[in-house]
Amino acid sequence: MTHSGKTALVTGASSGIGAEFAAQLAARGDNLVLVARSLDRLESLAAELRNRHGVRVEVIGQDLTAADAAARITNELAARELSIDVLINNAGFGSAGRFEELAADREQDQLMVNVVALAGLTRRLIPRMLERGGGEIVNVASIAAFQPAPYFATYAAGKAFVLNFSLALWSEYSDRGIKVLALCPGPTQTQFFDVVGTRKAAIGPSMASATHVVRSALRALERNKGYVVPGIGNFASAHLLPRRPRTFVARIAKFVTRGVADAARESSVHAAA
Repeated sequence: MTHSGKTALVTGASSGIGAEFAAQLAARGDNLVLVARSLDRLESLAAELRNRHGVRVEVIGQDLTAADAAARITNELAARELSIDVLINNAGFGSAGRFEELAADREQDQLMVNVVALAGLTRRLIPRMLERGGGEIVNVASIAAFQPAPYFATYAAGKAFVLNFSLALWSEYSDRGIKVLALCPGPTQTQFFDVVGTRKAAIGPSMASATHVVRSALRALERNKGYVVPGIGNFASAHLLPRRPRTFVARIAKFVTRGVADAARESSVHAAA
């Protein structure tokens, strides 16, 4: 195989959208650096991708809830003399339920992974991309980024940060050789909802495959689109619903999502039993 010569770093690469990014990037010839907490799963995926595509695959075990996670990752990259051309900030998780009932430490961890680690890793890798004359960044947001989501308050607000952060950098670096994309998928067939605690959090008519979501992202990145919402129904939901006045939108959203709080509470009761 003729390799692209690029090296891509994928966070949250042990499953779901992250593992699919790793597979599709390896298939096009990119070398990989896979980051997640689950070293056993990372090593298994790395071996599979090396054997199938003949690319170099490194693994870094890192808990992204740590305040110094981004620094630890970039220090490890330097120690291994690795330069990153493509950054896929995929790692993330969500919570659902009444805000006062959610574990405070878990909400803190969610923001550390979904927001702080993402921004920190982006900040630490962009300077080297500029030195080399270019790079590509995909930040995984969500369709939830487009409006407030009662009972998903922390998750939706964090993804709104990811969307606006990404679009700002897309504009800032569009004439400096760096492409930045916010990927805003709707419900996707991954373990995300197992972590949330209820499949009822998957609001919408159907769930997309991770394969489709990643293909859409890589096509949009190639075209330097800034952001992408895979799926016609998701695109319509993100763009055709009114966004003003904001308080009205928040009230309407509550009617759509309020069943999730009861489902999450019921799930936690069964789990404790």
